[in-house]
Amino acid sequence: MSIQRPHSVSVAGVIVDGQGRALLIQRRDNGHWEPPGGVLEAGETITEALRREVLEETGITIELPATLTGVYKNMTGLVVALVFRCKVIGGSLTTGAETLALRWATRDEVCQLAEEVYAIRVLDALEAASPPAVRAHDGVKLV
Repeated sequence: MSIQRPHSVSVAGVIVDGQGRALLIQRRDNGHWEPPGGVLEAGETITEALRREVLEETGITIELPATLTGVYKNMTGLVVALVFRCKVIGGSLTTGAETLALRWATRDEVCQLAEEVYAIRVLDALEAASPPAVRAHDGVKLV
């Protein structure tokens, strides 16, 4: 029997403006475009992590509760990501230690800028279907 490391859990917030565009961040570490988010810290609730990550990466405060729009498992990286559609209630857009750039993107722009595994999360959040999407991927492509 092989011992496997536990999964980590991450959150991401898809912030949608009045024109139906989603806010994407360009990460400083790898240059990739994706929704703001990150891994939960020990002792932190899911909503606390969501609010913290969005604020750290965008300067925006979001309304809670937010709507869960999808659950995504990275089959190779053993990460489960919870993605939420979010509304802005305060703050102002700013880059930070982890964020190189911010951009409001249409559906088409999301598909051009983001890798498939991140683009589908944003598209699912823009749809905000019920029940939420549940998908698996290999770190790059859906499986």
